[in-house]
Amino acid sequence: MELKAKGSTSIKALLLEDIGVSRLVLSTILLRLHCEVTLAMNGKEAVDLFLAGKKFDIVLFDKNMPIMTCPEAIVKIRATGETDVKMVGVSADNHAMEPFMSAGADLFVPKPMRMEALGPIIQEVFNKKKNEMA
Repeated sequence: MELKAKGSTSIKALLLEDIGVSRLVLSTILLRLHCEVTLAMNGKEAVDLFLAGKKFDIVLFDKNMPIMTCPEAIVKIRATGETDVKMVGVSADNHAMEPFMSAGADLFVPKPMRMEALGPIIQEVFNKKKNEMA
């Protein structure tokens, strides 16, 4: 499912979150940051989106997803040659950073995710994209 904010910055975000409340909170934050948001319910859906040629600027992964964990999905997505997409692991698990970083994530942010934490990350992605277009 895709969600678009008014005045979108054209930052395309993929959100992997299987818990409804967390999905709502994170997608609302992303929309407030003027991102286009695509939702995936598990790691396999995310991998399939990349295999289908979909492009994203940033992907936020919850760790424990059904069907395929997000660290597994990161490895598979990176294996497709997707090196420019910013991959961010998000979890309330205190021991989640290592699996994400080992899998190829660029960053780990503990839950609960806040606008103050996500805002600078989105700004960095926006600045990088803007510089690539110049």
